[in-house]
Amino acid sequence: MSVLARLLRRPDEGELTIEPMRRRHLAGVMPIESVSYPRPWPIGVFQSELEMMRRGERHYIVAREDGAIVGYGGVMFVLDDAHVTNIAVASKRQRSGIATRVLAELAWQAIAHGCQALTLEVRATNLGAQALYQRFGFVPAGVRQKYYENSVDAIVMWCNDLALPEYRDRLRELSAAVEGRAAR
Repeated sequence: MSVLARLLRRPDEGELTIEPMRRRHLAGVMPIESVSYPRPWPIGVFQSELEMMRRGERHYIVAREDGAIVGYGGVMFVLDDAHVTNIAVASKRQRSGIATRVLAELAWQAIAHGCQALTLEVRATNLGAQALYQRFGFVPAGVRQKYYENSVDAIVMWCNDLALPEYRDRLRELSAAVEGRAAR
């Protein structure tokens, strides 16, 4: 891209930006939510979560590209742990590094909040998500039988390394790898 083209383009044109979720974003979040989960959260749950975000109990973000929301995620803070509540990416943009960027930002937020560990549940059938979480240092810690829709097991995963400087290095490397891939 020429220098002139870079100067003339809008800041978010063609690049992925991450920003805190707001009520105005829900119109872009809900279509992704509805196709990502068999039992999607209704808009009222997101509104309630955003209210808890204002109180510092949660943190939700959206990923935008060319002005459109292409992904989102959130964490709940519980004492010195953070629980990843959800991560979802628009189906046409999956496997493009968006979930990595979202999870990295959520991990940074957990660190800034003073959390020592991250936890989450993932469908036992979702091998792609499990691989993503393992790259972030999550390890299986248990199984919740029939957790999803009373039929699919959830694997409970934990990442206990948030306080270590090495973990911050890992986050930087993961983010840089995704940004480098997007720049190609």
